[in-house]
Amino acid sequence: MHRFAYCKVLRYLLLLSMFCGLSAGFNAAWAANFPATRISFESGKTDLTPDALAAINALGVFLSETPGAQVTLVSYADPAAVAGGADPMSLAQQRSASISDSLKLTGINDPHINLVINKLQAGTGPDVVEISATGDAALSPVAAPTPAVVAPVAAASEPAAVALTAPALVGVDKINSGDTAWMLTSTALVLLMTIPGLALFYAGMVRKKNVLATMMQSFAITCLVTVLWWICGYSLAFTPGTTPYLGSFGRVLMNGMVFMKDAGKLSVSHLAPTIPETVYSMYQLTFAIITPALICGAFAERMKFSAMLWFMALWSVIVYAPIAHWMWEPSGWLAARGMLDFAGGTVVHVNAGIAALACVVVLGPRSGYGKEAMPPHNLTLTVIGAALLWVGWFGFNAGSAVAADGRAGMAMAVTQMATASAALTWMFAEWLVNGKPSVLGIATGAVAGLVAITPASGFVDPNASMLIGAAGSLACYLASTWLKRQFGYDDSLDVFGVHCVGGAVGALLTGVLVSKQISGVDGNMVVQLTGIGATLGYSFVMSWIILKILDLTIGLRVTLHEEQTGLDISLHGEQVV
Repeated sequence: MHRFAYCKVLRYLLLLSMFCGLSAGFNAAWAANFPATRISFESGKTDLTPDALAAINALGVFLSETPGAQVTLVSYADPAAVAGGADPMSLAQQRSASISDSLKLTGINDPHINLVINKLQAGTGPDVVEISATGDAALSPVAAPTPAVVAPVAAASEPAAVALTAPALVGVDKINSGDTAWMLTSTALVLLMTIPGLALFYAGMVRKKNVLATMMQSFAITCLVTVLWWICGYSLAFTPGTTPYLGSFGRVLMNGMVFMKDAGKLSVSHLAPTIPETVYSMYQLTFAIITPALICGAFAERMKFSAMLWFMALWSVIVYAPIAHWMWEPSGWLAARGMLDFAGGTVVHVNAGIAALACVVVLGPRSGYGKEAMPPHNLTLTVIGAALLWVGWFGFNAGSAVAADGRAGMAMAVTQMATASAALTWMFAEWLVNGKPSVLGIATGAVAGLVAITPASGFVDPNASMLIGAAGSLACYLASTWLKRQFGYDDSLDVFGVHCVGGAVGALLTGVLVSKQISGVDGNMVVQLTGIGATLGYSFVMSWIILKILDLTIGLRVTLHEEQTGLDISLHGEQVV
């Protein structure tokens, strides 16, 4: 019974995703004069067999070569063969839905395609669905589907196939092995930034009694966001939607993300057509993981673990996914206006930094903040973490080229230059103000430089990157020292001061210093300011609302006793000896 209910729910989710994908406008260009093809099912079942998938794929390839046709599905179910008293019409309907969904995966559901299921019939015939394609010959570039004619048509339509506007199915020959190898590597590098990079970076800066709890946050967020990304995060962020503010449900449960070994087909994203969609999705997942993980540094040592999980889950879906869609999906409203954010200065850093400030405002300061010393527990961990962040950031910035090419190489070069410039700027500023350069200072300065160059990394040259690194570092230094003292807020590990301020400075300077020779585009300060302002406003307000709701329901803060005892023992029953 439970299995039946689960399958029923899953089927509804898949049908919902199909409907949303169609409503988003994925219309098709179908071929004409395709001879009727029968797809067989096991008696009483709706699952597609391997032979059925191969037939559907072959039909999809043929249809993609000839626009102007319509498809008719005629589904037959034998009432005598239906077990358990199931309705034959319902069974036939489910089979048609299954086939229409599979046809969409062939890559022909672009704006030129119009899927028409205009005939459904239950009878006493065999358990099959008959597919036929007919159309206006005047609209078709070929008169008959003969191999001799189809081949040159496919070659002629090759350039159009490259300009994808939605995820699609392509032949394995379209995949670039060099790009794929680099993106696999970049994905591992960016994941390395969170676990163990960020976990160590933050753990070294908190007090000893909170080290494990701090590392636990990064690790748990990695797991939590991965599941949410599978459920709906990727679909909402990186598929075209019915509005420029949010994607569709076409990839819910990663429905449609496929690899067909025997058929020689796999799905690709329209944003990365030379690598498998699985690789692109996992790469973007690592960004979705580190963004909420960054926020944890602001409320370190005082937030309940359960509240943290709820906040990060809701925030990832309600805040991160829409903002990622605005900026990185071509149909997003900021992308359409021409805002420049190569690797996440706004989507990741401004977004996380302003959400961190909302957490600081709602939760309030740590017990004893400003009255007692709260020195870092182990700066050795922090330096190791900063070094891992630096190395991983090459995957973050150079990987955002989504290709192993000259732009990736330039992004890697400017990332290195800006980080070195920023680390030295913070070191010398601190040396000048305090009389000594600190290990924590130079490590934090390096991170500030990495943040600042992120939006510009694919748009500027090395000379500009040196300026961006120095300016971003100086701004972050002032925000983390003078500004923090002026307003008295307890941003425990300077998430707002480094990530929000550094990301905003980098995004603004991107609009000024962008090189058209490298990027092919011009900067626009008004557009950059609009994107930064929209991200600041939306992320802060929505984060504040989520936090307030959680505070009223399950509570956000640990008790005073738990905070003084330490979160390691209080929340996890463990401690560092």
